[in-house]
Amino acid sequence: MRTGLVALALGLLAPVFLPALPPLWLMAAMPVLALMVLPFRTYPLGFFLLGLAWACLSAQLALNGRLPAALDGQTRWVEGRVVGLPQYSDDGVRFELADGQSRRTRLPKLIRLAWFGGPPVSSGERWRLAVKLKRPAGLLNPHGFDYQAWLLSRGIGATGTVKDGRRLQPAQGAWRDGVRRALAQVDAQGRSGALAALVLGDGAGLSRDDWQLLQDTGTVHLLVISGQHIGLLAGLVYLLVVGAARYGLWPARLPWLPWACALAFGAALGYGLLAGFEVPVRRACAMIGLVLLWRWRFKHPDPWWAWLLAFNGVLVFDPLASLRPGFWLSFAAVAVLMFTFGGRLGPWRWWQTWTRAQWLVAIGLCPLLLILGLPVSLSGPLVNLLAVPWISLLVLPPALLGTVLLPIPWIGEGLLWVAGGLLDLLFKGLALIAGRMPAWIPASVPLWAWCIATLGACLLLLPKGVPLRVLGWPMLLMMVFPPRESVPHGQARVWQLDVGQGLAVLVRTHRHTLLYDAGPRFGEADVGERVVLPTLRKLGVRGLDLMLLSHADADHAGGAQAVRNGLPTLRVISGDPAALPDELQAASCDSGTTWEWDGVRFELWRWSAALESNQKSCVLLVEAGGERLLLTGDIDARAERALLDGPLAVPIHWLAAPHHGSRSSSSMLLLSRLKPHSVLISRGHGNSFGHPHPQVMARYRRSGMAIYDSAEQGAIRLQLGAFEPPHTQAGQRRYWRDPPHTGPPSVR
Repeated sequence: MRTGLVALALGLLAPVFLPALPPLWLMAAMPVLALMVLPFRTYPLGFFLLGLAWACLSAQLALNGRLPAALDGQTRWVEGRVVGLPQYSDDGVRFELADGQSRRTRLPKLIRLAWFGGPPVSSGERWRLAVKLKRPAGLLNPHGFDYQAWLLSRGIGATGTVKDGRRLQPAQGAWRDGVRRALAQVDAQGRSGALAALVLGDGAGLSRDDWQLLQDTGTVHLLVISGQHIGLLAGLVYLLVVGAARYGLWPARLPWLPWACALAFGAALGYGLLAGFEVPVRRACAMIGLVLLWRWRFKHPDPWWAWLLAFNGVLVFDPLASLRPGFWLSFAAVAVLMFTFGGRLGPWRWWQTWTRAQWLVAIGLCPLLLILGLPVSLSGPLVNLLAVPWISLLVLPPALLGTVLLPIPWIGEGLLWVAGGLLDLLFKGLALIAGRMPAWIPASVPLWAWCIATLGACLLLLPKGVPLRVLGWPMLLMMVFPPRESVPHGQARVWQLDVGQGLAVLVRTHRHTLLYDAGPRFGEADVGERVVLPTLRKLGVRGLDLMLLSHADADHAGGAQAVRNGLPTLRVISGDPAALPDELQAASCDSGTTWEWDGVRFELWRWSAALESNQKSCVLLVEAGGERLLLTGDIDARAERALLDGPLAVPIHWLAAPHHGSRSSSSMLLLSRLKPHSVLISRGHGNSFGHPHPQVMARYRRSGMAIYDSAEQGAIRLQLGAFEPPHTQAGQRRYWRDPPHTGPPSVR
């Protein structure tokens, strides 16, 4: 039977790796074939087909429930109910709207909205809103977070920006939001947001610095409710009943064992509902329920049975949960602990159990963190030795008890004041450690190297004395010192990153690295910090020889400070250095400057008569093996005419669209003189500026140019000097991603 459960789990997971879902007729045929083979020894195949059919059908229904393409970018009046916990920030509020209705229009069941500068919004309210609707979309970068997959896994079929609206009905049945508001009004020594994260699983009250601190120290799982908290509460209730029965305090007419199991599971389920019932909580409740049921009926539970049943149970009820990193980390951490503690010949002392559990989990999760593109905390195993009992034994009990007793004057508030003070002490201690040992973002490794590192981690999890166990260390080090794919001499590897409405282009030669622009920053949304810097590290960049900021606009230079803070940067130059922050220490872009790195030639140009910021853009020509790329910043048609009178007026192969393809740029004169065969457009999906302009796109097509659009194809990689077609992130097909709308014609 265990083989059947494993086969079912594999079937439920299989769609994650599919480039496209099978047709409906095949989905319908799979259960029929499964029922035919189930009675025979091939029953694992039957379980696999059943799991695959159910997962594919669920995924197809979720895809069908997304916003129709015809409504993408349109503004409609939508009426619906606010669900979940709205998230507030300095620039507005983000929330989810359920059961949205619009006249003569079919809408997804769940829409994620942002209202900048809008009024307070509470869960349970009913609103009528004017919304600019968008199909689910996200940035696509190498080894980056897949926002589109995350939206699909949560059943969100559209996103949108609220333009106007009015409240139709007050909040009804939103008890979690009420608890959050009550917690926010309590004096928790400045840590009411952290208390809401611990009690409700709502991390919106944590600042960006708080999140970075938790990430650096590997303690995110402690503040956003994990299975450990659920298990602790269930275990406490179970032990209270056992203790009462042992000392004669439990009613004799009630059998203590079933009551202990039932009350423990009830406590776990209640806490899970309070926490929003996310995947880690569902996994914990399922495993706790199975273990308690097994304890009640058979006395000696089998943890692997419980793990397999919980794994399949979560996926059967929510097949798209496998698209979320938390699903993998939650079950993998429990599996590592069961594997390492299950095969021991003798018990460890309590302190050995506690210390070894931390570093064994850290080793076991390293390969998974790498393939998920998540940072690795170097201080996590040490910090968790103290942070876990601090939260579990000192903070969590008064936090939960204080929340329950809030209606009683003084008592609930006093308990929460104590819990907040203990949390504040913890954050101060974490800050001291994180400042010395920040999280490590490992560079990506080839698949074969990752397999070797994973095998090494498995060897290290085995008991001492196992032959060849010591070989696990050098094998695991493949993650730390992976083989590098160097750029050949005389060529340049170019990445136009997907940064939305902005620009960031990475140029690497054999031994040098240049970053042209650093992505946008608008308010709290710093793409340089959240996208550009992590992507550079995952691509193996350890420092920049030059950061070239075309000009000072926020969509080009906004992320520069975050990138410079995170990577050693030898020099910064810009076409408009006076308008940049003094901390960047930017020098001026001198027109006519040329240099050569590893057989690749670079040349700068800037219009000396420029009057405004866009015209001041520093233009860069990169030439490798006779193949040329022109990076143009935001120059307009007047600056383009001046460029054609200078030394860069030579035929090129690749053109970075000036000013994201705006109507004021990409003049026909420029295109006819430079004769590029391809254009690279960097812009945001459905941006409010209308980039690229239809007239400009028509010029590109009339010129026979191949069009590569970051909003459609994600990050784009060129191997300059090899005269090869580019590689796009959208080329790595996944069933939840829309196919590119602008397929490139053949490259001349």
